[in-house]
Amino acid sequence: MALVQYSESESEPENQSPQRPVKRPRQTSNQPSSLPPLPAAFHDLYASSTRVSVRDDPRLHGGRKRVIPHVEGNWPTHLYLEWYPTKDELSILSEVIAQINDRLDISTTQLHSLLYSDLGAQLPLHISLSRPVVLRTEQRQPFLEEFQSALKESLIPSFDVTTTSLDCVSNYEKTRWFYVLRADKPEADNLNRLLHLSNRSLARFEQPPLYETSQDVAAVLKSKSRTVQPQASRGTHQTGNDYSHCFHVSLTWSLTGPTAEEKEQIVSIDLQKVRGLSIRFDCIKVKIGNNVSSIPLFGGSQ
Repeated sequence: MALVQYSESESEPENQSPQRPVKRPRQTSNQPSSLPPLPAAFHDLYASSTRVSVRDDPRLHGGRKRVIPHVEGNWPTHLYLEWYPTKDELSILSEVIAQINDRLDISTTQLHSLLYSDLGAQLPLHISLSRPVVLRTEQRQPFLEEFQSALKESLIPSFDVTTTSLDCVSNYEKTRWFYVLRADKPEADNLNRLLHLSNRSLARFEQPPLYETSQDVAAVLKSKSRTVQPQASRGTHQTGNDYSHCFHVSLTWSLTGPTAEEKEQIVSIDLQKVRGLSIRFDCIKVKIGNNVSSIPLFGGSQ
């Protein structure tokens, strides 16, 4: 159960709480904690941010506007791979954000970090496997069971992802721009495999796909059985089109995009340390409303 229950949920899942500008100073501690790390499931219990208004008020969350209007009985849904960076990784990512900020005109562009909340608490980062979509109340459990079954039959194992280049992308509505680290193609093409599973499961509930076209997804669903043969799911699994160039981890966002000159400046940012980052994923997160389910990959932790 979340700390505070509320009737609304953000339609754009890249950011789960109001963010502060990157320029604001933040107090941090250099002393290592003597406490053991929290179990991964703990973060799922408190994945929702506190809502202080029942209406969409951009002033409460950095100027962001709700893309999907709140309707009673509709549940914002998002599938993703979650990453909680270590202290050293946070230091590297913070340095990248600082370099981005130095290359932007701060009079027209204000960055909002996705690393920390406005109270200084660490936030999880993620690689999206779906668009922000909406399920009806009666669809929540059937969809979760559908996706769990498809993922189990796929036999997709835990895998590592490395980060490569820096880029700036907008959301579908062109209302926010995100400065992101592109993800390199992992072994066995597991990002594409998970994307296709997510898109096909959502298509059965009449939800739009991420990256793929609805026509492509519909054609695959029509041409093959709903049952995935386990022996075909291992190294010989065919994923269809390659969307490796689309997967990314968002670091910070703004309400305006960079100019052509700023884009050229951003290209010069030193990413030597970033290219050494390796992220381990052993489960898929499915967030429906305020509830987060962790579905393990084959051989992953329960």
